[in-house]
Amino acid sequence: MSGWVHRLIPRAGLLGSLAAIALVLIAFIPLLEIWHEPLVGLPSLAVILCTLVARKKFPFKLPGALAALLVGGGIHYLLLASGWIEPSSTPFDPSVGLWPTEWLTAFRFEWWGTMDDSFRYLPIVIPFALATVVGGIDCTESAKAVGDEYHTGTVIGIEAVAAIVAAICGGVVQTTPYIGHPAYKAMGGRAGYTLATALFVGSAGVIGYFGYLFAWIPPAAIFPILIFVGLEITAQSFHATPDRHYPAVALCCLPAMASLAMIFVGNVLAESGKSLDDLSPTLALQIQTLRVLAAGFIVTSLLWAASLAAMIDGKLRVAAAFMACAAVASLFGVIHSPFPDSPLALPWNLPSELPNYAHTLSPLRVATAYGLASGLLLVWSLWSDWSSVGRAPGAEAASSIED
Repeated sequence: MSGWVHRLIPRAGLLGSLAAIALVLIAFIPLLEIWHEPLVGLPSLAVILCTLVARKKFPFKLPGALAALLVGGGIHYLLLASGWIEPSSTPFDPSVGLWPTEWLTAFRFEWWGTMDDSFRYLPIVIPFALATVVGGIDCTESAKAVGDEYHTGTVIGIEAVAAIVAAICGGVVQTTPYIGHPAYKAMGGRAGYTLATALFVGSAGVIGYFGYLFAWIPPAAIFPILIFVGLEITAQSFHATPDRHYPAVALCCLPAMASLAMIFVGNVLAESGKSLDDLSPTLALQIQTLRVLAAGFIVTSLLWAASLAAMIDGKLRVAAAFMACAAVASLFGVIHSPFPDSPLALPWNLPSELPNYAHTLSPLRVATAYGLASGLLLVWSLWSDWSSVGRAPGAEAASSIED
C-alpha cells in the first residue's frame, strides 16, 4: 500500500509536505530560541550557515556542527562568567532522572487490562498515525532524491514493527524515519551516524543523562543545526522537483503555517483560560479557520500539491481525483477537523455540536467544497476532450487545403 502511494503521488507532493514541516516547524521554532539569546545564537548560526550551507572549512578543520556548538557554548559561558547574562534555572533536578526504572513496569503488562479504555482514543490516534505513515513515505522519497533508494514498503514495515515493540516497552508515540536525510548526508553522515545516534539516544534514555545535556548545553548554541536541517530539506525538495512543479511545493507550506500559528494561539488561549466562545465572533472565526486548516496538515499539503502538480501537467482528471480524496478525508476528520483534538468522526455523529462561528467550516461543508472543486475539474477535463475532438476535423481540412 505504501509503495502504491509512493508511486501515485508526484514528487512535488511527497517532498513538498516534507519541506513544509522542515521550513515552518523544524527551522522556524528553533529560530525563536536563537533570538531568545542572540549573543549566543547568531554567532553559532553564522558558523552553521558558513560551514554547512556555504561549504567553507572552519579553522583546524573542525566539523561545522561541532564548531558551532563550541563557539556558541564558549560565548554563553563567557557571558555567564562576566555577568552579561543571568544563569537560567533548570526546571528540574537532572540527577532525579538518572537510571530510570519506571519504564520497566510496562513489562508487568498491567496496561493490557485497560486496553478497552484505549479504543475511545482511536479517533484521535488514527489521523496522527496516518500522518506519521505519510511522513515515512515522504522521508523515503527524500532519501531517493539524493540518490539513496529504499523500498518504501520495507521502511514502513520496519516502522510499524518498531512502533509495536516500543508500545510493549511503554512507548505511546508511533515511530517514523527521522526527517532530514539529505541534510545528514550533506554533513557526512552515513550508516555509522545513524547507528551512533541510536546508541546515543538509547543510552540517554536508559541511563537518564538527557537532563544534564539540557542543563549544560545552551539551546541557542545547538538549535542552529536544526535551521540547517530545515533549509537543506527545503532546498532539496525544490532541487529534486521539476521546475514547473515549484508552485506545488510552495503551496504545501500554507497548511503548515496554519499549524504553526495554532501552536501559539493554543498556548495563549490555555494561558488566559479562555476558549473561542469567549472571543468576539470575528476573532473566533479566524482562529477556527486556522484550526481547520492546521488539522492533518501533512495529508492536506500532500493532496493539495499532488492536485496542483496534476493541473500543471494538464491531467485534470487526476487533479479531480486528488480533490475527491481530500473531500472524503475531510468528511471524516482525517484533515480539516473542526475540533481541538482533531478526532475522526462521522459527519452525522459529531463528538459535539459546532458553535455558530464554526458552522461554515463543518466537515460536511468542507467536503462539499472539495467535491465541487473535483467536479469542476472533471467537467473541465471532459470539455477539453470534447473541444479537442471538435477541432480535429477543421484542423484536418486546413491541413488538406495547404497540401
